[in-house]
Amino acid sequence: MSRPEDPPAPRLSKGERTRTRILDSATELFSKSGFYAVSLRDIAAHAGLTHAGLLHHFPGKETLLIEVLSRRDRDDAEVLFDSDPADEPEQLLTHIVGIVERNMRTPGLVGLYVKISGEAADPDHPAHQYFVNRYRVLRGRLATALDSLAARQDPPLDYDPAQVASQLLALMDGLQTQWLLEPEAAGMRAAVVDFLARLGLDLRSAPLFPVGAGLWGPESPTQAAADSRPDRPADPAGSARRAAAGTVDTPPGEHPHP
Repeated sequence: MSRPEDPPAPRLSKGERTRTRILDSATELFSKSGFYAVSLRDIAAHAGLTHAGLLHHFPGKETLLIEVLSRRDRDDAEVLFDSDPADEPEQLLTHIVGIVERNMRTPGLVGLYVKISGEAADPDHPAHQYFVNRYRVLRGRLATALDSLAARQDPPLDYDPAQVASQLLALMDGLQTQWLLEPEAAGMRAAVVDFLARLGLDLRSAPLFPVGAGLWGPESPTQAAADSRPDRPADPAGSARRAAAGTVDTPPGEHPHP
């Protein structure tokens, strides 16, 4: 018997499509230039809107930035919080490896997090508390999973779960910067898998975490259009370099974004 097809996704309203376009434009511009160098007028022009039209959907740049940052987190949370890390530590760490590999297909979003998290070290930055809270939550869940994992080894592993959780996050963040600078030399997934193998966990066959809908797919709308041209082969490494440099290719017939 054939398997019933999934129901079609609900059609977005005009307002929802406009908000998505604004968020895509803000994500691309923030990842290239940071928060302070981009104005709401820049984002509005990039999205094909007036300044007033953008303000109808987002009251200010700070609100827009937090929504940009939260959009991917909502997709990731569906898998990172679907189980108790104390009961199923392997599942959480498997998801972490999958997300690292997913990030290698979304250089624009990696560039956004690298750029904005660096700026947000300033306590007055609008995303400062967002990143403080984000790291607290991730450290807590990872420490719980690592504590449970250590206790299950025979003999039990002797390490401080909180310290190892911080080390894992530092490894992932540092690898993202290296990967943006030199994608061919920084294998993010392999490095994280190797780190976890030293803790007794073999995740070489961890499944890939899918790119979430509405998160640019493999790259920003402009880059996706450029990379899909028949005369142009896929170039993930090139996309990472462009994200690091803050440049995108412009398809024929389109004008570069301001």
